[in-house]
Amino acid sequence: MRRNAQDGPFLERKSPVSGLVVTRVHAAQVADARHAANRAAAAFPKWSQTSPSGRREILNRAAQILLDRREEFIKKINEETGGTRAWGELNCKLGVSILREAAALTTQLSGEIIPADRPGSLSLAMRQPCGVVLSLAPWNAPVVLSVRSLATPLACGNTVVFKASELCPGTHQLVGDVFAEAGLPDGAVAIVHNEEHHASEIIEALIAHPAVRRVNFTGSTRSGRMVAEMAARHLKKPLLELGGKAPLIVLADADLDEAVRAAAFGAFFNQGQLCMSTERLLVDAAVADLFLDKLTAELQRVGFGDPANTIGPMISEQAAMRVKALVDDAVSKGARLVAGGTQQSIWMDATILDGVRPDMRIYYEESFGPVASLIRFADVEEAISIANDTEYGLTAAVFSSDVTRALSIAQRLETGICHINSATIHDEPQMPFGGVKSSGYGRFGGRAGIDEFTELRWITIQNGKPDYPI
Repeated sequence: MRRNAQDGPFLERKSPVSGLVVTRVHAAQVADARHAANRAAAAFPKWSQTSPSGRREILNRAAQILLDRREEFIKKINEETGGTRAWGELNCKLGVSILREAAALTTQLSGEIIPADRPGSLSLAMRQPCGVVLSLAPWNAPVVLSVRSLATPLACGNTVVFKASELCPGTHQLVGDVFAEAGLPDGAVAIVHNEEHHASEIIEALIAHPAVRRVNFTGSTRSGRMVAEMAARHLKKPLLELGGKAPLIVLADADLDEAVRAAAFGAFFNQGQLCMSTERLLVDAAVADLFLDKLTAELQRVGFGDPANTIGPMISEQAAMRVKALVDDAVSKGARLVAGGTQQSIWMDATILDGVRPDMRIYYEESFGPVASLIRFADVEEAISIANDTEYGLTAAVFSSDVTRALSIAQRLETGICHINSATIHDEPQMPFGGVKSSGYGRFGGRAGIDEFTELRWITIQNGKPDYPI
């Protein structure tokens, strides 16, 4: 599973809270990355020929090992990213579910018989593993997103080179250790760590490697564009799950208490550092003031100031300062600061802004922080127009007591995902997860994931003698 460089630099990760080094791993050079891809290619024949039940057994074993070692993961997530205990627990719980769902997929690589025009010919459409998959996952949901990037490719019979995040190398190495302990063949998952300034050349070397057939990337839209460009140059098919600017639409007939609970969870959980986080609260003007009062009161229940509480620190002081700058820009241009707005070091208060307009940076830019921007609308048409007025299109939510009406709105939103009467943050391993527009393309999860990580082949069997023109 792991190849330590004999010589060369080390990657050190310091805790954003204490400033102390909490992880130290060997940092790969380009030659090491290519070696990892070679190892994955060498492991592919054996793993791809492993029976579905054999692959299922290993994935289920990995799920149990992750569950058994969850305290290690929770501790390391907290050390490396400042994630709260609740966040660490959720990561482990969902990671286990992803592995178990992937285990169930091993027998779902199906095909079909297609009627052939040629007499005596049997035409088959068959799905087969594609080869080596390059997986890249970020730090913000370190177990969920790393396991997601590995589990379905492995279930389909592929091997994987996993480029770990520089911000949570210890957590991502633990994921690799889980697979090794579960009995995955040597090289079937190869972990690559790198220093941040070497990331681009490492990624390009891996994408260019002739054994790599697929690329899956979860992260920022800016980085996703670069990955897509590299993949296009080498004619490799990418799956991209990128940034978001999720709207939560609240109609006048909505259950405001439930909408408020969903808004607080969606905007502030994990300090808003999720692609699914609720960035925009689109509220009918008739109930906007009441909604704001309830949301402000809800914030009083949210723990703050310690990683054990609901709201913890951000990933870095730079990230917190960027969010603070977005808030200050909005306030300077006329937005009303309803709650929060204070930043100190890596800590950023849960913040609510009212009266956000298109001339403010936060209207369009993904904050990736604990900030909810309230925008009032007069009618449904205006709400839909505002919701779609963004380059992003990952997830959305609509709250209304009239589900039929809410569904009609959901169908007009330009997002890959929409939840009615539920928060924008929601994930289930069997569901097709992904976005549109600048939120990426392709889908993780369930049978949609099988389509991403297999080749669909046409194979014919000829009985009798066909007629040829020459």
